[in-house]
Amino acid sequence: MTEVYLDNSATTKGLPSVAALMTHIMCEDYGNPSSMHKKGVEAEKYVRYSKEVIAGSLKAQEKEIIFTSGGTESDNMALIGGAYANYRAGRHIITTKIEHPAILQTCAFLEEQGFEVTYLPVDARGVIRLGDLERAMTQNTILVSIMHTNNEIGSVQPIEEAGALIKRMNPGALFHVDAVQGYGKFRIYPKRMNVDLLSVSAHKIHGPKGVGFLYINEKAKVRPIIFGGGQQKGMRSGTENVPGIAGMAKAVEEIFADFDTKIHYLYRLRERFIAGVTRIDGIHVNGPQGNEGAPQIVSVSVQGVRSEVMLHALEDKGIYVSAGSACSSNKPAASATLKAIGIGKQYWDSTLRFSMSMFTTEAEIDYTVKCMSELVPALRRYTRR
Repeated sequence: MTEVYLDNSATTKGLPSVAALMTHIMCEDYGNPSSMHKKGVEAEKYVRYSKEVIAGSLKAQEKEIIFTSGGTESDNMALIGGAYANYRAGRHIITTKIEHPAILQTCAFLEEQGFEVTYLPVDARGVIRLGDLERAMTQNTILVSIMHTNNEIGSVQPIEEAGALIKRMNPGALFHVDAVQGYGKFRIYPKRMNVDLLSVSAHKIHGPKGVGFLYINEKAKVRPIIFGGGQQKGMRSGTENVPGIAGMAKAVEEIFADFDTKIHYLYRLRERFIAGVTRIDGIHVNGPQGNEGAPQIVSVSVQGVRSEVMLHALEDKGIYVSAGSACSSNKPAASATLKAIGIGKQYWDSTLRFSMSMFTTEAEIDYTVKCMSELVPALRRYTRR
């Protein structure tokens, strides 16, 4: 049976070169990078080289890269570490209504600790209004967290403009960006964008699961939230995941090689899919259109068909997609993002996310559209009135 994987925003297929390098390190160069002998020095070289590669992709300094277990830890370190390091300057935090749960749940925790959080609304495209951000800023604002690319609908925020506004209004406020879905799809340069903290996860860019990084501007004050042996200059204790870190760096090297060609290809796939799927009666594409949004994500609402039913019908055809976001696929609660962009209540449980990668082919897109054009009318006939 044909297999079409269109859930790349949940996770991506690992690159063969990544798997080969990780296997070599686990089986041959397996030393602890904190050890002083030859095996430890070999391992430490992988960590140091990985910092060079990742810092280079951001036009940052190697000392500004902290390795973590992934996007969720990076987000927690940025928000909790940033809030507690700067609470004497104020207790006000700003974020948006469409953030990943790793941000929203962390903000809820910080509210329990006495911090005040403002949640910015978004427009129908899922984009914040800079005027709302400006009105929310105060002299007590110590941290602003705005995601680069939304994981459900692919909306892209005006990060550079927001960064300039934040620093103009309150130079001491930290600006954090969750770039888990944006890194590897856009060129992101934190210093140019006035971004102090940036979260990334390797498994969204064909690297391994369980590893990521947090960029911390050298001038930013952030407290560690994990304590122990003092690795990574005390910012994130624990033996470094050398195979994962090196695998992530290898994925970064490959993603940014011939980068523009890869991204143009993704946009072509996205346009092809949208053109095909919107010819089906009762199909609505949510969020940004054209090149406004991310190249890899399309959110589709199917009138009269529940997302779970559609998801499994596509699965029977060998097509793998997500009901909204992988972080909420198994939860009955309506998506906060769909609510925030004003999607009608009738679509809350009828929305699927299709997400592509450089491994996706035009033939797979055409096959998916064909299957949907056959399935949607048939499934509607069985919808309970």
